[in-house]
Amino acid sequence: MPDSQNKKGKRKAIIRQQPTPPTQDEFSDGYGASEDGEAMEKDETELKLEKLVFGDDAGFREGLKLYRNDTIDSIEEGSEDDVVVAGSAEEVEQGDLDAVDDADLFFIDSGPPQNPNQDLILAPQTEDNEGETEGADPPAWIDSDDERISVSLASNPRLRKLRIDESEDIVNGKEYIRRLRQQFERLYPVPDWANPSASRKTSSRRKRRKLSDVASSSSESNSDDDMSVDSDALSAQPLAKLLQSTAPLTETSITSTSIRKKLRPEVIDIQRTKDVSGVQPSAITSLSFHPIHSLLLSSGPSSTLTLHHISPHAPTPNPALTSLHIRSHPLTTSAFLPPTGSRIFFSARRRYFHIWDLASGSISKVSRIYGHAHEQRTMERFKLSPDGRWLGLVGSGRKGGGAINILDAHTCQWVAQVRVEGKGGVADFAWWGDGAGLLVVGKGGSAVEYSIQERRVVARWTDEGAVGTTVVALGGKARGGAGLGADRWAVVGSQSGIVNVYDRTAWTVGAVPERPAPTRALGQLTTPVSCAEISPDGQMLVIASRWKRDALRLVHLPSCTVYKNWPTANTPFGRITAVAMAPNSEMLAVANEQGKIRLWEIRC
Repeated sequence: MPDSQNKKGKRKAIIRQQPTPPTQDEFSDGYGASEDGEAMEKDETELKLEKLVFGDDAGFREGLKLYRNDTIDSIEEGSEDDVVVAGSAEEVEQGDLDAVDDADLFFIDSGPPQNPNQDLILAPQTEDNEGETEGADPPAWIDSDDERISVSLASNPRLRKLRIDESEDIVNGKEYIRRLRQQFERLYPVPDWANPSASRKTSSRRKRRKLSDVASSSSESNSDDDMSVDSDALSAQPLAKLLQSTAPLTETSITSTSIRKKLRPEVIDIQRTKDVSGVQPSAITSLSFHPIHSLLLSSGPSSTLTLHHISPHAPTPNPALTSLHIRSHPLTTSAFLPPTGSRIFFSARRRYFHIWDLASGSISKVSRIYGHAHEQRTMERFKLSPDGRWLGLVGSGRKGGGAINILDAHTCQWVAQVRVEGKGGVADFAWWGDGAGLLVVGKGGSAVEYSIQERRVVARWTDEGAVGTTVVALGGKARGGAGLGADRWAVVGSQSGIVNVYDRTAWTVGAVPERPAPTRALGQLTTPVSCAEISPDGQMLVIASRWKRDALRLVHLPSCTVYKNWPTANTPFGRITAVAMAPNSEMLAVANEQGKIRLWEIRC
């Protein structure tokens, strides 16, 4: 026991006698210092070693001077664009290094070229490339790396079409972008509605071609009007310009009804064009062409109004320009307001209707007709007069027959009421060609001719053999019958599918037979007639029924014969819900229950 305690005591004594290590501060203060506390001077050997390892100021300046001289020599042997850099380097020799730009002292090593095995074949400078930006807005941002990128046109099969000749291969990024843009514009050219100057020049050429027999004074005035094109219109957005400016909506268009060639009977030259792009989510119950512009309006139970641009030969045929959706508002009727088409009237099975002003984009609501609300519980069926002054609404009341309430199309105030006798109420009505009156037909076959100027019924007659009248249409120009709107033809369709065509040439106020004999009774349809449309030039009649597939016929006027060569058994109509004729009578639009709109071009 005493020996072990002595050993432990010796170990503790040894540990206590070990000195503590110096701290960092003490180490740094004591290193290189003499006993007097002064710093030790470097000897000659230490200075030589420091110069070899780290160098000195004189050697750094000498090396920089040699490098600058080599750079200047290499730049002088290079291209003319690099001489500017050489000149700046020469100025550096005379000045201070602080005034040297960083771009003159350093360069970026981008590595080896991407195509080391191929020779760079530069694309020739074309006139299009030189004047690419002339007259156009400068780009918002330019990437400087575009000129450094090289693209091979021959190695990629999809880019070979961008070559000018077969030997061309490599182009820079800027030229590649220019050719891609040129290829896109070649495949998707600017449509006529987006380029007002081109559309007006085209219309001017057509105008001069069609009016070759007219006096030269009128053609000169038309050409002068066509040459007045605003330069700002070329850069304006087409739809915004159409909807926000009243100028294009107040222009008068050429109506080719009086100078169009006559159609042949029995055989018609008709060709199908591209369908209207897209399929509506529901059946289309209303179609209407714009009276001036190449626009088509469609609507249906999907509560959506759609404006289509009619351009069958565009890369995207007949595209949709814009649409308007009214929630929980299944539309039944929609139409442009003649003669300018500046407003659109549309309604559903509601106690009100809406008006869409295309110039301002505002939508107004007409909710009631004071004094006649009990007879107008719904405003789903209406028609606008050809002169754009009146709006006719089919009344919902059937007591004592039926009634048509006439409103002012601009103020929406009640003007007059037309009542027809018979059971079942009003079947349909049609405005006279001059807008001064209308023809109202009841479901029992009784017809009433009403004059708005005189505010009275001027004639009454009965449709022959009418069994549930469904539709009525007026059209054509008559030399006589000025007191009845100067319309030559009156067409009445029935539930049995029979369509009676009446010639109103000899009809005048006070000289209308009570039971006139139809010029022709057409029995090609076997189901109720739902559509009857006379072309604006009065040479053709379209009749259709939605109760049977492909039930459509074209009738030549004035011979009242059905065309034999069209439609055929393979013509894809479906169940037809609406038809419309273009203002120039050169295009037919047919809509069906599937939401598709098909177009046909009618040729003379």
